[in-house]
Amino acid sequence: MIKWLMRRRLAAFERSFGYDASYARDILEATPRGFMALARIQAMGRFRRDIPADVYYATKLVAARAEDCGPCTQLVATMAERAGVPAETLRAVLARDERAMSETVALGFRFAEASLAHDPAADAMREEIMRRWGQRALISLAFAMVTARVFPTIKYALGHGQACARVVVGGKPVAVLRRAA
Repeated sequence: MIKWLMRRRLAAFERSFGYDASYARDILEATPRGFMALARIQAMGRFRRDIPADVYYATKLVAARAEDCGPCTQLVATMAERAGVPAETLRAVLARDERAMSETVALGFRFAEASLAHDPAADAMREEIMRRWGQRALISLAFAMVTARVFPTIKYALGHGQACARVVVGGKPVAVLRRAA
């Protein structure tokens, strides 16, 4: 009964986002307990408190882009669009064009890049995030970065990784720039 319900939820998710979750179906079939562990990670990835949606999704998109330049990055971009983040903001993040970002989005963008690189420059940005939005906002960004990286890693480890593809934002394809030009 539980497997049946989870299969239905996965199918609904796939239809809603145009996303292939066959890796999750494989996990469900092999180990429902493993699938439930994955679901808990998804719940962590939805945690967002006290942080503007555009900053949150910019941070999450940087982390997804670090691990994937295809379907997982597209999924985060689609979720961001549905949360009301402007397409121009998402395109700027994917293109690594800080000049086209608002000051707050650029802060989240730089914080994510510095954190993922273990760059000490993240310290000053972390302090600024705490000053502006508080501890729950910082936790939200940390969770966003971690969970955005987990799913592509699982997919690739299970043999479901795909080659890079253009991400579509606001109906227009965007080349994903993974490193500074």
